[in-house]
Amino acid sequence: MSILVGRSTRLVVQGITGREGEFHARAMLEYGTPLVAGVTPGKGGQRAVDGRVPVFDTVAEAVEATGANTSCIFVPAAGAPDAILEAVAAGIGTIFCITEGIPALDMIPVVAAVEAAGARLVGPNCPGATSPGEAKVGIIPGAIHRPGRVGVVSRSGTLTYEAVQAMTDAGIGQSTCVGIGGDPIVGSSFVDVLRLFAADPETGAIVLIGEIGGSAEEEAAAWAADHLADRPKVAFVAGRTAPEGRRMGHAGAIISGGRGTAASKVAALEAAGFLVASSPSEIPALLRSAGVRD
Repeated sequence: MSILVGRSTRLVVQGITGREGEFHARAMLEYGTPLVAGVTPGKGGQRAVDGRVPVFDTVAEAVEATGANTSCIFVPAAGAPDAILEAVAAGIGTIFCITEGIPALDMIPVVAAVEAAGARLVGPNCPGATSPGEAKVGIIPGAIHRPGRVGVVSRSGTLTYEAVQAMTDAGIGQSTCVGIGGDPIVGSSFVDVLRLFAADPETGAIVLIGEIGGSAEEEAAAWAADHLADRPKVAFVAGRTAPEGRRMGHAGAIISGGRGTAASKVAALEAAGFLVASSPSEIPALLRSAGVRD
């Protein structure tokens, strides 16, 4: 099995005729993702990605014509919040927003609207998700994956790629890899994704990749202690040497008022039963030590 994306995914790419949208749409198609439609206002009736994908003016038209149930958004920051709301209004159940640079205040009402509609938003400023051998949605490189039983959830796209490549090189496969995004306001938290992994019988172990700033890792640790006590769990927290008050990479990666430090996150994760790696390359060895074999 898998979570969020898989064989039942029917994907629409919003912004498919832009440079980034078409580039990654082609990669998703080549991976085998069921990409059924694209949306760019004013370009309905055209075809994208070498003529393989029909383009519609609206998400509603794309859903009606193709049965799309998942969206991946490559719309510039100024229009991305409206693109998310358009997908929700059209009945899309799972939305990945790759766009970065969306103001946090713009995302607060959008996240509330998504939740009220019963949909699921991953992102913004996220790399997407991949269920190896089934589908990939977003910008995660497909070649780094190997099908298996380890669920990966991360705030950092680049660290996800490094950790997954290290796992694959060690012969350890993944059930689904999910990047939730590093902005202060995102649609899905660590806990949201851990719930999905906990309900997936094919996910036998967890890798969580966090970073400084906020309290998401501590919240995930508390939830995992109560609900994932029987599964091997490995974590890595980036930013151990970050100075207070300076943003490090993501908008949400900032220590302020003595909160959100790597030390506090590591302590919480270890107390919840996670083995905490000192670098992403150490993750496979810790998984092996916890009994993970493939």
